[in-house]
Amino acid sequence: MSHRLKPTTMENKRFIIKGKLLPYFGNLKVCDIDTIKIRKWQNELISYRDEAGNPFSQTYLKTVNNQLSAIMNYAVAHYQLSINPCRAAGSIGKSKAEEMNIWTQKQYELFSNAIQKSALKLAFDVLFYTGMRVGELLALTPADILPSKRIDINKNYAKVNGEELFLEPKTPKAKRCISIPDFLYDDIREYISKLYGIENGDRLFYFTKSALDKEIKCIAAKIGLPAIRVHDLRHSHASLLIEMGFSPLEIANRLGHESVKTTLDTYSHLYPDKDLQLANRLNQYRRSIQAGMEEPKETP
Repeated sequence: MSHRLKPTTMENKRFIIKGKLLPYFGNLKVCDIDTIKIRKWQNELISYRDEAGNPFSQTYLKTVNNQLSAIMNYAVAHYQLSINPCRAAGSIGKSKAEEMNIWTQKQYELFSNAIQKSALKLAFDVLFYTGMRVGELLALTPADILPSKRIDINKNYAKVNGEELFLEPKTPKAKRCISIPDFLYDDIREYISKLYGIENGDRLFYFTKSALDKEIKCIAAKIGLPAIRVHDLRHSHASLLIEMGFSPLEIANRLGHESVKTTLDTYSHLYPDKDLQLANRLNQYRRSIQAGMEEPKETP
C-alpha cells in the first residue's frame, strides 16, 4: 500500500501493526487466526488502561480492529484465505466519538491571553479562528497569506522518520482559500514583518505538533480550563460557526470537508435545538401568511 498511501498514513498503519497486532498474532499463521483468538484480542484492547487509568478511545479501537480486518480481506482476495474471521468475530469501537471536547470563544480567549510566546499565540489563534488542520498550519508560508485577507491552504506538513515532507492536501476539497478576520490578518502580517530574512517559500512556524500539544495541556491546566487536544480547536471553530448560524455547506467549504455529509456526520450533535428553531420559524411564517390572507371587512 506504500505506493498508494501518503507516508503519514503508512506510518500510522505501521505503528498499529507493530504495537497492536504483531505482539498478539505475530507468531501465528494467518490461516490459524480464528474468531476465538480475535475475540480474546479484542477483549484485551477493550479492557486496557494506561498509567492514568484511561482506556483506548472508541474511535481508536475501531481503527485498530479495522486494520486487522483489512489484512484479512487482503488475504481473502489474494492468498486464498477462505473467510475473514474478523467479520464473524464482530467489530469493536465506534466510527465517530459520541462526545467532542471543545472550547467556547470565551474559553479560548482566556487560553490565548495566557500564552507568553508570540509565535505560539499566533499559531493557536490561526487554528481557532480558521479551523485548519495542524499539518496545514505548519505548512504555511508568507506566500500563502494573500492581500485579500485570505489564506491559501494548498499543502500539508508532516515529519516521518526525521524527514520533513510537504504533502498534497488530505482531499481535493482540502485545497482551499479561506477568508480571515481583519485582526488575524494584521497579526499575521506583523509577525511576518519581524521574521528577519524570511522568504516567500519559508515556513512561518517551525515548532512541532507535539510542542503545540504540550503547550495547550500545560496552559489549560494552569488556568483551570478543561483539557482538549490541538485538533479540538478545529472542532471548536466549527462549533463557533454553528452557533453563529452558518450553514453546513458553508462550514464544510471552510473546513475542507469532501462533502456536507462529513460535516453533518461530525457535528450533527452540535445542532440539538436547530430542529426546534426550524419549527418555530415555520410557525411564524404560517402566521404571517394567514395574516396577509385575512381581508378587512367592509363597514356597511
